[in-house]
Amino acid sequence: MDNNVLHLPCPVEQVSDGYHTFAELYEHRCVLFVALICTIGPLYSRWRARLHTDGTMVDGWFIAGIDLPTGTITYHLPIAYWALLDGNAVSHERAPAWDGHTPDDVVFRLNEWLRFRLNEWLRSRVIKGGPMGSSV
Repeated sequence: MDNNVLHLPCPVEQVSDGYHTFAELYEHRCVLFVALICTIGPLYSRWRARLHTDGTMVDGWFIAGIDLPTGTITYHLPIAYWALLDGNAVSHERAPAWDGHTPDDVVFRLNEWLRFRLNEWLRSRVIKGGPMGSSV
């Protein structure tokens, strides 16, 4: 028996922490990333591609990305989400070259970007009349 393999009594997508299954959490992640692409606006490059740079792709999936000042973040999404990005992401035949980022890098880049955006927001409030936008 391989010590690195966990044998489950059900398909992986049905594994649950008692609140959500992997399938539910994965769907949430996909929907949230599509929502971010659609609401982030034109400040950052947003793109999608049916193929990786090398021409490969898992059947039924595509890749989408956002080029943030803190680095590019990408996720593979089910092809059913493709149309939701119409008008919100530039379509490429092949994805831009992968910079080698890991899942941990994506979380780090998102957190850094959020800190950057929060600092920007706070500065804009101070400029408009004091802490938190107060004019008093």
